[in-house]
Amino acid sequence: MYKYMKLSSESRMSKKVLFLLKRREDYHAIVHAEVGLSTGLYNSAKFMHDMLEENKIASVLEVAIDNNCIDRLVTKHQPTHVIIEALWVVPTKFAVLCKLHPNVKWIIRLHSEMPFMAGEGMAMDWIGDYSGFKNLIIGVNAPRMMRETAMYLQHRNSWTDEQTAEKVIYLPNFYPQEYKPYNKIDKKSDTIDIGCFGAIRPLKNHLLQAFAAIDFANQIGKKLRFHVNAGRIEMQGQPAINNLKGLFEQISGHGHQLINHQWRPREQFLELCAEMDIGMQCNFSETFNIVSADLISQGVPIVGTADEIPWAVPAFCADPNDSVDIVKTLKTTYSAPWINVKSNQWNLTRYTNQTAKIWTKYFS
Repeated sequence: MYKYMKLSSESRMSKKVLFLLKRREDYHAIVHAEVGLSTGLYNSAKFMHDMLEENKIASVLEVAIDNNCIDRLVTKHQPTHVIIEALWVVPTKFAVLCKLHPNVKWIIRLHSEMPFMAGEGMAMDWIGDYSGFKNLIIGVNAPRMMRETAMYLQHRNSWTDEQTAEKVIYLPNFYPQEYKPYNKIDKKSDTIDIGCFGAIRPLKNHLLQAFAAIDFANQIGKKLRFHVNAGRIEMQGQPAINNLKGLFEQISGHGHQLINHQWRPREQFLELCAEMDIGMQCNFSETFNIVSADLISQGVPIVGTADEIPWAVPAFCADPNDSVDIVKTLKTTYSAPWINVKSNQWNLTRYTNQTAKIWTKYFS
C-alpha cells in the first residue's frame, strides 16, 4: 500500500490519463516479450500509472509502435490527458492530433536534464515547435530542467509568467514504497560485489567509478567484482564499455573482475540488485535515478551524486569528478551500510510522498 495522502473520490473520477511510450526500434516479439519493456522509461511510467490508479484516478498505459498509432489509442481509451513519455512524436503530428481530439490535453514529459538533452539533436527544435500548440503542455520531472525549459519557451513565445506556468509544469518521478531491510554485507568474504548498473553512456561515468571501486577494494583487501549492464549501449557509449573491458583485462592478474549482465525483466533485475554489497551511481546528469531506487529498495547501500539524485542522502554522495572522494564515500558506506539504507529509504519515501501529492492535485 502506498503511503501518501489520498484525495476524495468525487474530485478524481472526471479525469482519465493515457500514458504513451514508443516501442524500441529493434523490438522482436519473442526476444523482447518481457525484456523489451523493462527500461527505465517504461518503469517510470508504470509507477505513475499504478500510483494514479491507487488514488482512484483513471489511468491507462500503452506502448505505441510509432506516431501513427496515437490516434487509434486515444480513440480507444478516450482520455482527458495524454502523456507522451520523452521525445518521440514529431511536432507536425500534433497539427492533426489536436484537430482530431480537440478536448484532449497533451503533455510531453521530459525525463532528462539539459546536459543529457544536448545529446538529442532535435530536442530544442521539437520542444519549441510543441509550444505552439494550444492544448499541448510540457511536463518536466526536474526543477532545474523546468526552469531552463520555461525560460526558453517564455522567451520564444513572449509568454507572461502566468502563461508559462500553465504551459510548463512540474511532474516529478514516483517510485513504489516497497522496501526490504538492510541486506548485510559479508565482511569476511575475500570479494566485494559493487553494482554500477544502467545503460552504458558517457554521462553515466562508469569508467571513473570503476577506478574508484578498484582503489576501494584494494584498500579493504578484497577482490572486486564490478557489475554493469552491457546489454544497452547508448549515445556514443561504445568507447565507455570498451575502456571498461580494457581496464579490467589489463589488471586481471590482481583478481578484480568486470561482470556484464544482459538487460532483464524488472523482477529479475531487483533480484540481481539484492546480490550486491554496494551500488554506485556517481553520475554526471540525473533527474531521479531509478537504478539507485532499485538498489535501495532491496536493502543495498548506494554511493550517488547529491546534486543529481534529488532524494539521495548527501553524506553518502560523492563528487563524480573525484575518485578520491568516491573512495572516501565508499569507505563511509562500507562502515555504516545500514544507516545508508535506512536514511536513503526515508528520503525516497519523503520525495515520493510529495510526488504523489503533485500528481493527484494536478489531475484532480
